[in-house]
Amino acid sequence: MAFKFEELKVWQKSLDLSLIVHLSTLKFPKEEQYVLTSQIKRACDSISLNIAEGSTGQSDAEFNKFLSYSLRSAHEVIGCIFLAKKRSIISDEDFQSIYNFTNELVKMIQALRNSLK
Repeated sequence: MAFKFEELKVWQKSLDLSLIVHLSTLKFPKEEQYVLTSQIKRACDSISLNIAEGSTGQSDAEFNKFLSYSLRSAHEVIGCIFLAKKRSIISDEDFQSIYNFTNELVKMIQALRNSLK
């Protein structure tokens, strides 16, 4: 593996979440394509992208800052699925899957942050 972040389990799991979210949003109505679909996918992708960017070998403090961005994006994903649920455009199964997966990912990111302190 050429890049440090590729070895991080938290980064690998964030890619898995992006796939789960992508597959779920394929079921969203067309009128949500440039609204909630776009928002949740960008928030989800931001998790892995910030992990990758922050791991560039700078200081632990700098990496910690990017991990905090990832956490914020994860919380945004949760906010988005609650909006989708309120609008009746996400199945209970997809909601629970994304919720649980994101919760696990948040715990991993927090653990990584704690290890940097």
